Formats: sequence, structure tokens, C-alpha cells
Amino acid sequence: MKKLLKKTIPILIGKQLEFVSFFSPKKAHNMAFRLFCKPLKGKASPEQQEFLGDAKDLIIHVENIEIQTYRWEGNPNKETIILVHGWESNSHRWKTIIPTFLNKGYNIVALDAPAQGNSSGTILNVPLYTECLEAVIKVHQPDIVIGHSVGGMTTIFHQYKYPNPSIKKLAVLGPPSELSLIMKGFQSTLKLSDRFMHSLNQFFKNRFGFFYHEFSIAAFAADIQQDGLIIHDRLDRIAPFAASKAIHKNWKNSKLIATKGFGHSLYHPDVNATLLEFIETP
Repeated sequence: MKKLLKKTIPILIGKQLEFVSFFSPKKAHNMAFRLFCKPLKGKASPEQQEFLGDAKDLIIHVENIEIQTYRWEGNPNKETIILVHGWESNSHRWKTIIPTFLNKGYNIVALDAPAQGNSSGTILNVPLYTECLEAVIKVHQPDIVIGHSVGGMTTIFHQYKYPNPSIKKLAVLGPPSELSLIMKGFQSTLKLSDRFMHSLNQFFKNRFGFFYHEFSIAAFAADIQQDGLIIHDRLDRIAPFAASKAIHKNWKNSKLIATKGFGHSLYHPDVNATLLEFIETP
């Protein structure tokens, strides 16, 4: 029964969106957009709060959103690293890598995305996340930015939109690339018509300045000048490995590391060691 409901509910939601669009396309598009951008989980649990409570915290306001940031202080003379988590997650996802960096004296800053962790807000998307990251970067002035999944997309899009030469290195883990592919999955899940998706595409263009096919992290990476590290698992079931291959092809100063069996999360000591080596290599 649970499996049946899990498959049926998205289809019913899709039918509702289609029905509303006949009478009010604008309302239907806004409903679809908010549905697309709404995380269903990612708030910090009590166990996660315990770990995050060891850090110094600072709330940074971005428009009407309170962005929770955390800072673990290392050697004042060492570089600062900003960590950007992915979808339906929070800063706790970096628990295993933070001690590795701190042991080497690095200063660590992590932020909870809108609607995630201890940040406020109800939706999350890459353009919004990018504005939040820019606000955090202005405060903490990092030398290195590391992002996972949607956080990896945000890391690259941020440097594309706000080129910052003071940032020396970027690392992205398991990043998706093409919004067009993500939207095909959205359409398939809700069984939305091509007509609806075409009009929603125009909605995205009007709101963000990009059609689906124009929002390509691989394309944006062509403008990145920093040294980059891309780590992606070949068997990733959430973000295809082909995404990182395309990003690497366009990002002239990047290195691509392919893992196998580490999953989308890439929680593995080898990944931590690779990130540390990349950061410490002149």
C-alpha cells in the first residue's frame, strides 16, 4: 500500500497542476515552482545539533532569510574553507571531513542552505543558494570553497556569477549539471504534459533569465579560472557521472577523480584524503 501511495500521490499532484493551469497558468507555475524547490527533509536532528553546537555560530541575513553559519577556528595564518552542503541536508554532512581539516590548522566555515538545517525559509534552488553563499563569502572571505551535489552546482554557479579572484581553489563532489535533465525527471515523476513543461520553461526564463537548457553547470564551468577538483562516483544513482565528465571537459584547470561504490554521498576516507591533498598542493 505504501509503495502504491508513493507512486500515486505525485501523479495526483501533477493532475492538480494541469487542472489549475487551464484557469490560472500563473498560479499553476508558482505551485509547480514551489513544489520543485521544496526540500522534504534536512532540518538538523538533536544528534546533529550536538556536533554543530561545538562551532561558533553566526546568522547572516539574505533578504528575509536567516542563514545559519558555523565556524571552527584553526590557525589564524592558515586558509579558510567554506563548505556547501547539498539537497535535503545540512552542515552536519561534513562531520567526517571537518576534523581532518582542523588537524591541519585550516579555518572552517559551513552554512545551512535556506529551508535546511537551522536556516529559515521554505524553498531552495541554486540561484537562491548562490545569493546566500555570496553573502557568507563577503563575511568570511574564504580561500577555498567545497560543495557537494546541489552545493557543488552552487559553488560553480557562484564563481560564474560572482567571479572572485581571492578564492584560489574550488572542489565539487557529485555535482549534477543540466537543469534540463532534472526537469525531465520532475516531469516524469508528476506525469506532466509537454504543454505544461513548455509554459513552465518560460516561467523559469522570466524569473531567472535562463531556459532549462541554458542553465548548465558544465557550460558555466568554462568561465572558471581557479584550480578545481571534481570527485564523482561512477555508480552514482542520483547525479549521473556524465555530469562531472562534462564539467571537467569545460573547466580547463580541473582534475576529475572517479570513484566506484562510494555512492552519491561520497562519505569515504579516500575522498577526505584526496580533498586534503588537493588543498595542500601548491
